[in-house]
Amino acid sequence: MLALLRSQPSLDAAGLAALLGTTKGAVAVVLSSLSAKGEIVGRGYLLRDQASAVVIGGAAWDIKAHSRAAARLHTSNPSTVVQTPGGVGRNIAEGIARLGDRVYLVAAVGADPAGRELLSRTAEAGVLVDQVQISAHPTGSYLAALDDSGELVIGMADFAATDNLDPAVMSRSQDLVSRSDVVVLDGNLPAAVLEWALAVTAGSGVRTVVEPVSVAKAGRLAALLDPQHPVFTITPNVDELAALVDHPVADDPDQLVTAAAELHQRGVTYVWVSRGAAGSLLIGSDDVVAIGAESVEVIDVTGAGDAMTAGYVHALLAGEPAATAARWGHLAAALTLASPQTVRPDLGVAFAARLHTEGAHR
Repeated sequence: MLALLRSQPSLDAAGLAALLGTTKGAVAVVLSSLSAKGEIVGRGYLLRDQASAVVIGGAAWDIKAHSRAAARLHTSNPSTVVQTPGGVGRNIAEGIARLGDRVYLVAAVGADPAGRELLSRTAEAGVLVDQVQISAHPTGSYLAALDDSGELVIGMADFAATDNLDPAVMSRSQDLVSRSDVVVLDGNLPAAVLEWALAVTAGSGVRTVVEPVSVAKAGRLAALLDPQHPVFTITPNVDELAALVDHPVADDPDQLVTAAAELHQRGVTYVWVSRGAAGSLLIGSDDVVAIGAESVEVIDVTGAGDAMTAGYVHALLAGEPAATAARWGHLAAALTLASPQTVRPDLGVAFAARLHTEGAHR
């Protein structure tokens, strides 16, 4: 049974019974015994010897309109329009799964065809979705208008299902969250859910990675950062960092390090600041690592930041230090920038090939 769960972790009792040629009752007895022995921990048949991540955040459909020429405001622009699975949390979860890791998504979708299709597509990508809640609100959607260079002109979001997540309902995922290796929190979550998740991870010593998402969401998140609820890594850009510390911060290494020190005092171990074409700074309490941006021809910026977080988590699950994790994050982001998809279906293959090539040239 353990071998089956390792190869097909989303199997339920009925699936196990069918494959083993026995009854669901017999399977339940064995599962109970394995749980008592510590071979299986928590819900979702999480195996003891496998590293795993949990991503708590938004799930939605991305509608991307890519202008065929320089975008002009206040008028119609000839464009190519595509619809793909999206949402910051969901994208990060898919990226982690595409990189080959076990990852659970805790999110909300509507009880509508869009929600069913979104869950199906996400599960096909390798994400475990049994912890996704069905909301009374419609499945979320995000509209992105991109210019001919792939840069975002404007984004519009409807995330009512995510906005109405409730800590009381989230408690069914507490066991899974507390026994994971890394938990990723999407700044789109309601403050009460973020507070609940930080309390659970603090109580169990789980490393937490927080993605602020936007300046507005970073300002809301700032009030939750304190030493009683430690965060392993927070991933702001320069403007989001300013919102987190509630004062202006220039894109200057000295100012970034000074601002990061304020977050260190509030329980954050690493502040990983994205600086666009200038790369990023990974700022710890006693070390600063500057990481240059990968050279790449940009096709579409959508999802690159999510891929960066996914690459970072992938490295943490592999036991790599934070500095290596940040470099892996840059690589995953560059591969995504060079793709028209929000999450590259071949991300894991392309990522492994690049790591192999870079290793061979050292």
